[in-house]
Amino acid sequence: MLRELHAELGIPEDYGLDGTRPVFDEATDLVEVGPNLVGRMQSLEPQAAARWNEMQAGAAEDGILLLIVSGYRSIDYQARLIRKKIYAGQSVSEILAVNAAPGHSEHHTGRAVDIATPGSRPLTEEFENSGAFRWLQENAGSYGFSMSYPRNNPAGFIYEPWHWAQNT
Repeated sequence: MLRELHAELGIPEDYGLDGTRPVFDEATDLVEVGPNLVGRMQSLEPQAAARWNEMQAGAAEDGILLLIVSGYRSIDYQARLIRKKIYAGQSVSEILAVNAAPGHSEHHTGRAVDIATPGSRPLTEEFENSGAFRWLQENAGSYGFSMSYPRNNPAGFIYEPWHWAQNT
């Protein structure tokens, strides 16, 4: 299925074959963790959801507001994101520098969250200048979360200071 979907989207046949972009299975057990910035309900797998809620509460105790932008994404949803960007005129290579191909997104696991905070545009590097980012650097590990895509990460993705995942 992934091979056909990748061909339809124009994703190179060798995408992920070098091991830098692993294939992730879709989570099958999900719980809602609240709406994102545009009001769309977000879900995570149960353990990640519990730890996310604990981390949000811990940050709030320190005066930091952590907002969820994106949690679980299905393979089909990931494909729709890429189609939308293709239709908007972006090249597949530009898209794949920012978005994983379907089947290769950590969001499929239900353990990854994109995080925002007031005063910082969502999904931009400026998040690294926020108190929320500093709080995450100091505290996320105690909740089992780590930043997945630091600068010069082995997966080859752009730096994503907003993308954090629960360690398995």
